[in-house]
Amino acid sequence: MTILIRPLTADEWPRYRDVRLRALADAPDSFGSTYVREAAFSDDEWKARLESARSDLDALPLVAEESGTFVGLTWARLDANESRLAQVYQVWVAPTHRRRGVGRGLMEAVTRWAHQRGVRRLALDVTCGNVAALAMYERAGFAPTGESKPVRPGSELRSQAMELTLGDLP
Repeated sequence: MTILIRPLTADEWPRYRDVRLRALADAPDSFGSTYVREAAFSDDEWKARLESARSDLDALPLVAEESGTFVGLTWARLDANESRLAQVYQVWVAPTHRRRGVGRGLMEAVTRWAHQRGVRRLALDVTCGNVAALAMYERAGFAPTGESKPVRPGSELRSQAMELTLGDLP
């Protein structure tokens, strides 16, 4: 089957909610948020989250889809303080689709968007010890930067900041 990587539309908020909660349940140590926190969001909060991202040219919510099922997710957003920097977050691939190039496809789509927006650096955080995610990011050209920090406040888990330099743009 073919994997389609595409932006989410604002009216897909229920499907976005479902895939985001799947991601948080599947990989609770990989995100700055938690399943319990986001499962408590109202429908209006889910709608607003996706509507604001889709109306903002500085944000890119993406899904990987196979036969109508969302099998991957990521978001990118221009940094509010530095226009040549974009943050990548909410990266997740369904266990059934790992090691099939879905993560690579999501990162390639984010990189294309970043180039189009004039971004020179992409930044993300990866949970220390998540060997598969770290390897995927390194294959995409990301390198560790700085010291590790807690994944979220109060957590003993640590995350490592990574960056990809996109270089000079025409």
